[in-house]
Amino acid sequence: MIHSQGSYQMRTMVQDADCDYDIDDGVYFRVEDLRDRYGDDLTPLKARERVCDALTRDRRFENPAEVHNNCVRQQYQAGYHIDMPVYRILIEHAGTTEEREAYELASGDTWEPSDARSVTRWFKDTIKELNDEVDGAGSQLRRLVRLTKAFARSRDEWKDRTTSGITISRIMVDEFRGVDGRDDQALLDTWKAADYRLTRSTHVAHPVNSKDLAEDGDSKLCFFRERLAEALETLRVLENHDCTRNEARAAWDKVFNTTYIGNLPDPQGGERSAFFIATENKSDTRDDGNGRYG
Repeated sequence: MIHSQGSYQMRTMVQDADCDYDIDDGVYFRVEDLRDRYGDDLTPLKARERVCDALTRDRRFENPAEVHNNCVRQQYQAGYHIDMPVYRILIEHAGTTEEREAYELASGDTWEPSDARSVTRWFKDTIKELNDEVDGAGSQLRRLVRLTKAFARSRDEWKDRTTSGITISRIMVDEFRGVDGRDDQALLDTWKAADYRLTRSTHVAHPVNSKDLAEDGDSKLCFFRERLAEALETLRVLENHDCTRNEARAAWDKVFNTTYIGNLPDPQGGERSAFFIATENKSDTRDDGNGRYG
C-alpha cells in the first residue's frame, strides 16, 4: 500500500524557487511480504533497497532512485523529489481477540515504531477543533505554519541547517496566538511566544510517538531559534506608534527575503486585508515638505 503523508496531506507545503519540494509517500508492507527467498525477514536496509530496485526498473524515470537513511528518494526531472519511507505492518493482539495494526519504519539499521498517518490525523484534528471553537482559527493556524516554514527556508544557506517541518508545526500548534482577520499580528504574537519558549528549552515532544522531535540543545532547532530572534528584532519597528505601512512591509520583506509584500496594493476605501497591516493607516512621508513616496 502507498499512502500520501506529511506536509502535502497536512496542506502545509510551501513554494520553493528551486523546486526543492519534499513529498512523502509511505510504502506499507505486510511482514510476510518483506522476506527473502529463504523466508528470512528483510533488514531495514534490504527493505529500502527492494523498493529502490523496483523504482529503478521503471523506465519512465530519468534519474535513478536513491536509498537514504529513512526513505527511498526518487528525483524528478522538474526538480522536486518524492521520499518514500518504507514501513512494515505488524498485527498486535494485546491479550484480546481484537487485532490492531502497528507500524515500524525502516530507519537506518533498525525498525522504529512510527505512524506518519497518525501525525496527519493529529494536525487535521487540531485544525478542526480550533475552527469549531472559533470560526477560521484553525485555518489561520495552518497559514501560520506555512509562513513559518517559508521563513525557515527563505535563504539557501538555511535549508540544511534549520529544523524540520513537523517540529515547526508542533511549535506553532503549541504556541498559537490567533487574531481574527490579522494574520500578520497572529504570526508576530505566535513567533514571540515561540521565541520565549525556545530561549528556555529546545526540547520538543513528538505529538504522537514517544520519541522526541528535538532534544534540549538540538543544533537545528537552535539555529531556527537564532534566526527567529533576528526576525523579531527586525519586526520591532511594528511596535512604533507611528509605524507606516511601507515600513511594516519592508520589515516583513526583509524577514522573508522577498519583495512580494512591499509590492502588494494598498487597501482601498478602508478595506482591511488579513496580511501585513501596519499600526498606522498611512503612507511613508519624506522630511522635505511631507511629500508622499513609496
